[in-house]
Amino acid sequence: MDMIHEAAHVARSEAARAALASQSGSEFLTFRLGAEEYGIDILKVQEIRSYEAPTRIANAPSFVKGVVNLRGVIVPIVDLRLKLGCESAEYNDFTVVIVLNVRGRVVGAVVDSVSDVLELNQDSIRPAPEMASAVDTSFITGISNVNERMLILMDIEALMASADMGLFDA
Repeated sequence: MDMIHEAAHVARSEAARAALASQSGSEFLTFRLGAEEYGIDILKVQEIRSYEAPTRIANAPSFVKGVVNLRGVIVPIVDLRLKLGCESAEYNDFTVVIVLNVRGRVVGAVVDSVSDVLELNQDSIRPAPEMASAVDTSFITGISNVNERMLILMDIEALMASADMGLFDA
Protein backbone atom coordinates (compact mmCIF):
# COMPACT_ATOMS: atom_id res chain seq x y z
CA MET A 1 0.00 0.00 0.00
CA ASP A 2 3.01 2.33 0.22
CA MET A 3 2.78 2.73 -3.56
CA ILE A 4 -0.75 4.13 -3.22
CA HIS A 5 0.26 6.64 -0.54
CA GLU A 6 3.28 7.67 -2.62
CA ALA A 7 1.07 8.08 -5.71
CA ALA A 8 -1.36 10.22 -3.69
CA HIS A 9 1.51 12.40 -2.49
CA VAL A 10 2.81 12.70 -6.05
CA ALA A 11 -0.68 13.59 -7.32
CA ARG A 12 -1.06 16.35 -4.70
CA SER A 13 2.38 17.82 -5.33
CA GLU A 14 1.93 17.53 -9.10
CA ALA A 15 -1.46 19.25 -8.84
CA ALA A 16 0.15 22.13 -6.97
CA ARG A 17 2.95 22.32 -9.54
CA ALA A 18 0.43 22.13 -12.40
CA ALA A 19 -1.35 25.19 -11.06
CA LEU A 20 1.91 27.08 -11.56
CA ALA A 21 2.84 25.45 -14.87
CA SER A 22 2.99 27.45 -18.06
CA GLN A 23 0.15 27.43 -20.55
CA SER A 24 2.29 25.47 -23.03
CA GLY A 25 1.75 22.12 -21.33
CA SER A 26 -0.85 20.28 -19.27
CA GLU A 27 -0.30 17.57 -16.69
CA PHE A 28 -2.24 14.34 -16.75
CA LEU A 29 -2.62 11.54 -14.23
CA THR A 30 -2.35 8.29 -16.20
CA PHE A 31 -4.11 5.07 -15.24
CA ARG A 32 -4.99 1.69 -16.70
CA LEU A 33 -8.39 0.28 -17.57
CA GLY A 34 -7.78 -3.23 -18.86
CA ALA A 35 -5.11 -3.07 -21.56
CA GLU A 36 -5.63 0.64 -22.29
CA GLU A 37 -3.97 3.60 -20.66
CA TYR A 38 -5.91 6.82 -20.05
CA GLY A 39 -4.99 10.31 -18.94
CA ILE A 40 -7.06 12.87 -17.05
CA ASP A 41 -6.35 16.46 -16.04
CA ILE A 42 -4.36 16.31 -12.78
CA LEU A 43 -6.22 19.36 -11.50
CA LYS A 44 -9.44 17.30 -11.25
CA VAL A 45 -7.73 14.77 -8.93
CA GLN A 46 -8.20 15.27 -5.20
CA GLU A 47 -6.45 12.09 -4.01
CA ILE A 48 -5.76 8.44 -4.79
CA ARG A 49 -6.96 5.75 -2.39
CA SER A 50 -6.84 2.00 -2.15
CA TYR A 51 -10.10 0.30 -3.11
CA GLU A 52 -12.49 -0.54 -0.30
CA ALA A 53 -15.86 -2.15 -0.89
CA PRO A 54 -18.49 0.62 -0.90
CA THR A 55 -22.01 0.43 0.53
CA ARG A 56 -24.28 -0.61 -2.34
CA ILE A 57 -27.17 1.68 -3.34
CA ALA A 58 -30.42 -0.05 -4.34
CA ASN A 59 -31.41 0.23 -8.02
CA ALA A 60 -28.14 1.94 -9.00
CA PRO A 61 -26.63 1.03 -12.39
CA SER A 62 -24.05 -1.78 -12.22
CA PHE A 63 -21.15 0.61 -12.79
CA VAL A 64 -22.12 2.65 -9.69
CA LYS A 65 -20.61 0.42 -7.02
CA GLY A 66 -22.09 2.39 -4.12
CA VAL A 67 -20.89 5.05 -1.70
CA VAL A 68 -18.09 5.46 0.84
CA ASN A 69 -17.66 7.88 3.72
CA LEU A 70 -14.54 9.94 3.03
CA ARG A 71 -13.81 12.05 6.11
CA GLY A 72 -17.48 12.88 6.58
CA VAL A 73 -18.33 13.29 2.89
CA ILE A 74 -20.50 10.64 1.23
CA VAL A 75 -18.78 9.87 -2.08
CA PRO A 76 -20.37 7.90 -4.97
CA ILE A 77 -17.98 5.29 -6.41
CA VAL A 78 -18.10 4.59 -10.18
CA ASP A 79 -16.19 1.65 -11.66
CA LEU A 80 -14.86 3.09 -14.92
CA ARG A 81 -13.99 -0.42 -16.11
CA LEU A 82 -17.66 -1.40 -16.05
CA LYS A 83 -18.84 1.95 -17.39
CA LEU A 84 -16.46 1.81 -20.37
CA GLY A 85 -17.06 -1.86 -21.17
CA CYS A 86 -13.77 -3.49 -20.13
CA GLU A 87 -13.82 -7.27 -20.40
CA SER A 88 -13.04 -7.82 -16.71
CA ALA A 89 -13.10 -5.84 -13.50
CA GLU A 90 -11.11 -7.64 -10.84
CA TYR A 91 -10.56 -6.13 -7.41
CA ASN A 92 -7.01 -6.73 -6.19
CA ASP A 93 -4.11 -4.94 -4.44
CA PHE A 94 -3.50 -2.72 -7.48
CA THR A 95 -7.14 -1.57 -7.80
CA VAL A 96 -7.42 2.05 -6.74
CA VAL A 97 -10.01 4.79 -6.48
CA ILE A 98 -9.15 8.16 -7.97
CA VAL A 99 -11.06 10.71 -5.91
CA LEU A 100 -12.13 13.52 -8.24
CA ASN A 101 -13.53 16.98 -7.77
CA VAL A 102 -16.13 17.38 -10.52
CA ARG A 103 -18.39 20.42 -10.70
CA GLY A 104 -17.90 21.04 -6.99
CA ARG A 105 -18.76 17.46 -6.00
CA VAL A 106 -16.50 14.65 -4.89
CA VAL A 107 -16.75 11.44 -6.93
CA GLY A 108 -14.61 8.27 -6.85
CA ALA A 109 -13.50 6.44 -10.01
CA VAL A 110 -12.31 2.82 -9.74
CA VAL A 111 -9.41 1.96 -12.09
CA ASP A 112 -7.07 -1.02 -12.47
CA SER A 113 -3.97 0.94 -11.47
CA VAL A 114 -2.43 4.40 -11.50
CA SER A 115 0.68 4.79 -13.66
CA ASP A 116 2.25 8.23 -13.35
CA VAL A 117 1.88 11.96 -13.99
CA LEU A 118 2.91 13.23 -17.42
CA GLU A 119 3.25 16.72 -18.82
CA LEU A 120 2.11 16.93 -22.42
CA ASN A 121 2.29 19.96 -24.67
CA GLN A 122 -0.50 20.56 -27.14
CA ASP A 123 1.76 19.56 -30.06
CA SER A 124 1.94 15.97 -28.79
CA ILE A 125 -1.85 15.57 -28.57
CA ARG A 126 -3.77 14.38 -31.63
CA PRO A 127 -7.54 14.74 -31.99
CA ALA A 128 -9.69 11.75 -31.15
CA PRO A 129 -10.72 9.77 -34.24
CA GLU A 130 -14.23 10.09 -35.62
CA MET A 131 -16.25 6.98 -34.82
CA ALA A 132 -19.65 5.61 -35.81
CA SER A 133 -22.61 7.20 -34.06
CA ALA A 134 -23.08 4.04 -31.95
CA VAL A 135 -19.77 4.73 -30.18
CA ASP A 136 -19.79 7.61 -27.69
CA THR A 137 -16.40 9.32 -27.87
CA SER A 138 -17.59 12.70 -26.60
CA PHE A 139 -15.49 12.40 -23.44
CA ILE A 140 -12.26 11.59 -25.35
CA THR A 141 -10.32 14.81 -25.89
CA GLY A 142 -7.32 13.38 -27.72
CA ILE A 143 -4.69 10.70 -28.19
CA SER A 144 -1.00 10.99 -27.41
CA ASN A 145 1.96 8.66 -27.97
CA VAL A 146 4.37 8.76 -25.05
CA ASN A 147 7.46 6.50 -25.11
CA GLU A 148 5.73 3.83 -27.24
CA ARG A 149 2.59 4.09 -25.07
CA MET A 150 -0.74 5.10 -26.59
CA LEU A 151 -2.50 7.37 -24.11
CA ILE A 152 -6.22 8.14 -24.42
CA LEU A 153 -6.93 11.58 -22.96
CA MET A 154 -10.30 11.86 -21.30
CA ASP A 155 -12.47 14.75 -20.14
CA ILE A 156 -13.32 13.12 -16.81
CA GLU A 157 -15.71 15.93 -15.90
CA ALA A 158 -17.77 15.42 -19.08
CA LEU A 159 -17.87 11.65 -18.48
CA MET A 160 -18.85 11.87 -14.81
CA ALA A 161 -21.44 14.60 -15.44
CA SER A 162 -23.07 12.79 -18.39
CA ALA A 163 -26.79 12.11 -18.02
CA ASP A 164 -26.42 8.30 -18.13
CA MET A 165 -24.19 8.40 -15.04
CA GLY A 166 -27.03 9.87 -12.99
CA LEU A 167 -24.62 11.61 -10.60
CA PHE A 168 -25.64 15.18 -11.42
CA ASP A 169 -28.94 16.91 -12.09
CA ALA A 170 -29.50 17.75 -15.75
